Amino acid sequence: MNPQVLVLPGWQGSGAEHWQSRWESLYGYQRVEQHDWMRPLRGDWTARLEEVVLSQEAPIVLAAHSLGCILAAWWAAHSRHTDRVIGALLVAPPDIEREDLRQVLPGWSPVQRRPLPFKSILVASSNDPFSSLENSRRLAADWGAVFHDLGAKGHINAESGLGDWEEGRSLLLPPERIQLPPESPSVPSP
Repeated sequence: MNPQVLVLPGWQGSGAEHWQSRWESLYGYQRVEQHDWMRPLRGDWTARLEEVVLSQEAPIVLAAHSLGCILAAWWAAHSRHTDRVIGALLVAPPDIEREDLRQVLPGWSPVQRRPLPFKSILVASSNDPFSSLENSRRLAADWGAVFHDLGAKGHINAESGLGDWEEGRSLLLPPERIQLPPESPSVPSP
């Protein structure tokens, strides 16, 4: 059975030229529509994601951008249905603990830092105005995600000029491509 891809846009949604919207149009992926894209409430967004996950046949792959990544981590830490998800592509998660973003997105900080219970890849840009590469690397480590540096691509959105972003889709599917990071070598006790 082919996985169902759920698209998780960030704050303000994803416009027509965003790779997420293009993927929906090209491949039939399903957007998780939120009630309010301009004033995102973490509890409302989490409840909506849970509702959509429960309405799907497993397996599910999440394709998240920006605040959608933060949502995926929060949902995964609180849902009893994470076994339905087999993988996630987490693109350009913002540093919501930064003071300017905490003001714009109240209620989303602190970020959920538990390891995700499914395979994931975190894709970051070296010149993302909403997160440093170092912060993105820390999030990948905290979430147990494979880290992928895309280079200088801004916020990895429509303004980044990615078009259909086939490179991103190749990271997403097939799900076997979403691999767990290698095990950390164990350090013997003294």
